[in-house]
Amino acid sequence: MRYHTVVKGRFLSRPNRFVAYVETEQGLQVCHVKNTGRCRELLTPGAVVYLEQVENPARKTGYDLIAVEKGDLLINMDAQAPNRVFQEWAAQGHFLSDVQAIRPEFRYGESRLDFALSTEKGLHLVEVKGVTLEEDGIVRFPDAPTERGVKHIRELQRAAREGLGATLFFVVQMSGVRCFSPNDATHPGFGEALREAAVSGVQILAYDCRVTPDSLEIRAPVPVML
Repeated sequence: MRYHTVVKGRFLSRPNRFVAYVETEQGLQVCHVKNTGRCRELLTPGAVVYLEQVENPARKTGYDLIAVEKGDLLINMDAQAPNRVFQEWAAQGHFLSDVQAIRPEFRYGESRLDFALSTEKGLHLVEVKGVTLEEDGIVRFPDAPTERGVKHIRELQRAAREGLGATLFFVVQMSGVRCFSPNDATHPGFGEALREAAVSGVQILAYDCRVTPDSLEIRAPVPVML
């Protein structure tokens, strides 16, 4: 997936979850933050960030904050990007070779899961999570407690019990990491549910991405350490 009209800037502050102030060559910009997570380790004063200009006169902000440099890492932090990049990747046959159709926002049980893939063997349900939290080469999810995430895991378990394909797919929005693990320190219940799901037949996958200021592409599998 690609972005258009990307500009570079320096992060100044984030007065709330949705808005950031960024200094660019064109001056001070008020930006929409496309990630409502805490991102405290990413959005530090002076950090180099990348913005996509948005041509929408109805919006109050003219830019979206889409990526940030953290040391040697370039991290995409667009919360909408993981689903978009997974759908592109899956449509090319990289996830399952016999995909016949991909349905986003699929209602199953009491949840709306990200994707239902129709295959020769039947439905395969996929929930996608974006990962931006990294420390010493280890990436973790979530960066804040997520009961909604636990609910999605339970629905995938139910799907596996009923004989459907079920995958929880973590899109690591950077490259060059060593492994993925659940963030038990932040939300032990999520890690517990993830381990139970793996035993119950839910496939747990993590893939890193090739990231540039104006693009994101799923690259290679990352070891999952539960």
